[in-house]
Order: sequence, then C-alpha cells, then structure tokens
Amino acid sequence: MKYLYYAFAAAFAISFTGVNYAQTETRDKGVFIESKNEFYEEILKGTAEFNKQTSAAKKTFKVDFSNIDAPKSINDYDYSWHNEQVSQGLAGTCWAFSTTSFFESEVYRINKEKIKLSEVYTAYWEYVEKAAYFVKQRGKSNFAEGSEADAVPRIWKKYGVVPLSAYSGLLPGQKFHDHSIMFNEMNEYLKSVAAQNAWNEDAVISTIKSIMKRYIGEPPAKFAINGKEYTPKEYLEKVVRLNLDDYVDVLSILEQPYYEHVEYTVEDNWQHTKTYCNIPLDEFMKVLKNAIRKGYTLCIGGDVSEPGIDSHAKIAMVPTFDIPSQYIDEYAREFRFSNKTTGDDHGIHLVGFAERNGKDWYLIKDSGSGSKNVEPKGYYFFSEDYVKLKIMDFMVHKDALGDILEKIKK
Repeated sequence: MKYLYYAFAAAFAISFTGVNYAQTETRDKGVFIESKNEFYEEILKGTAEFNKQTSAAKKTFKVDFSNIDAPKSINDYDYSWHNEQVSQGLAGTCWAFSTTSFFESEVYRINKEKIKLSEVYTAYWEYVEKAAYFVKQRGKSNFAEGSEADAVPRIWKKYGVVPLSAYSGLLPGQKFHDHSIMFNEMNEYLKSVAAQNAWNEDAVISTIKSIMKRYIGEPPAKFAINGKEYTPKEYLEKVVRLNLDDYVDVLSILEQPYYEHVEYTVEDNWQHTKTYCNIPLDEFMKVLKNAIRKGYTLCIGGDVSEPGIDSHAKIAMVPTFDIPSQYIDEYAREFRFSNKTTGDDHGIHLVGFAERNGKDWYLIKDSGSGSKNVEPKGYYFFSEDYVKLKIMDFMVHKDALGDILEKIKK
C-alpha cells in the first residue's frame, strides 16, 4: 500500500508539472470604469417624482413698471470709468465687491490706471478679523458674511491688497463664489469655542484659516505681475497708490445727532465703529448729486427689498402707493429705519447720473445676481426718490464733501 501511494503521488506531480510547462500563465487585469446602476437611477427618479410636492409659483407684489418713465440704457447716462461687473455669486460679501469696485474707479480717477483688484482677498482677512474679535469679546459679537464699506480700507491698511489675477478665491473649475458651506462650518466652530470657553485666539485663527483654505484657497504673501514681484502692502503702496485716509463714510439718520461722528447701528457694523459723518438728508442728497456730476463715484448702501425695485425692469423707484415724492423727508426715512422696513441689505456702486423730468436717475453697478438677468447686465437704474428714502449711507472722497467736514465735531 505504501508503494502504491508513493507511485500515485509521483505520477500526479509529474502530470501537474507538465501542465505548468505546457500552458502560458494568464493574469486578470483591473480597469477603472464609471459605476452605473441604471435601474437604481430610475427608481430614484420615479420616487422623487412621486414625492414631489407641486405648488403654485410664489407671486410677489410689485409696481407695474410698464408705464414708468425711466432711462433704458447706460447710454442715457453720464458715467465715470468703472470695471465690468463681477458676480458675487452666493457669497454674502456685497460690501467687498461694491467697495472694491469703488476704489478701482478711484485709482483711475486719480492715477489714470485701470486695475482689477481681488474682492475675496479682503473678505478673507475680514473673516480673520471677525473671528479674532469674537474671541476678544468672548462670543458677544456678530460673526456673519456681511460688513460695511469701511472694512475695505481698514483691511487694506493692515494686510495690503492684491490684484484679482493673484487671488480670485475660486477653486479650480469653480465658476461662481459660494461661501455658504464655508461660513456655516466657521460659524459652527465658533459656537463650539464659545460653548467650551476655549478662548485661545491663536488656535481659533489657525482653525478659521484652515477652513477657508479648503473652500477659497489661501491668499499669497508675494506675487508677480507685469514682471515685478510685490507683497500685498507693496502693491497697495506702489500700484494702487490711494491715501485711504481721504475717504469718508456719510450717514443721514435722525436718531443720531447731526454733524457728529456716530455709530451706524446695524449688525454689519460689527465693531460698532463711530466713524460715520451724520448729516441732514438735504445735505446728504446735495453731496451725492454734486459728487457724481464732478466725476466722483460713490459706494452706497441701503435697502433693496421693495415693491418698487425689480431685476427685469432694471428699476428702483418709490411708488405713490408707498409714499408720494413730496413727503419723502427725514421723518419718512427714519420711520422706515426704526421699524426695520428699511434695512442694511446691500452694498452697490453708484457710477453715473441722468436727469429726467427735473429729477435724477442714477446708474448703479451691482454685483448681485439680479443685475445679470437682462441687459444691460450688471446694472440697475435708481430714481432719486429711491436713493433719498432707502439708501442710508455712502463712501466718497473727502474732497466731494466741500465745507461739510468743517461742520463735523472733532
């Protein structure tokens, strides 16, 4: 039996070895393919259609703009040089887009140079500043996407500025700005900091920067443009060449004393700065009207959620069923601000004017999505009455104020 076992084993070994030598070895390969499950997709589609809630389109009460006598084209306006509109996408940083546009026009007005600056660079450092202030105030400050026009010169003085080509804030392949997910992540993180009393400013700033890096990248410490290398502060000094102390924020509000530097009491003034020159409404409008005629542009802010404004009509006006023109005064303005029907909704850039039937219409460059719906894309036409009632503040070069600054208490 032992002999038979060894004989069988030897024969099997010889046979198996022979097969290995006789045949070529084959190996399976792997490839990358797009995973598909067509019927599963059909299930998802069918389920979504079955569960879909059908509802009538929501209607909003608006003015009938069909008979409004307003300018139809930017060619109807006298306007100053400004860059083309850049969309802010889904980022709540209109303040950065409008004020950056304003300063670009100032660079051209003063230096006769056309440059395009990065809006998100300023927003990046403003988020950093807000987070640091949140720590200093132990959570008792407003951390949000919004700010005021005065944030831009404040940030530039501390961090400098860069051209758009050096830092766009868009990731590869990203077409539109969207800070929503990033902001929510930063906001939730700061809530956890407050809940744990983890008031380590360096750690907080480091985490905020790491969150932003994933969504909007990291601004450069140095960059090259036109064959020259700059730091952001060098670019501000050597290329932008504006004296940022020459710019004044002007407010007209009845609840604060006139001819004083006051606080603009809105959430976006998150540092509660008292730098706004508060002047009577008649002077507010006089400065604005004269400035735009003399070649200045203005960065303006106020309320854009009214029945008299529409993105397809391109118009912002005050209907008689709201308040007749002759009754628009400081009290009507304050009434709406105090009961919060006038808010600090949006920052925009006033770049031109047209006279029509004895009153002004203003050409407004707007980074918001509504301005891009129809031609002329990137613009709105604001009536003088609308500005008088609903625009609360503006930034302008101090030379446009004439002798008003002499009236302001130091």
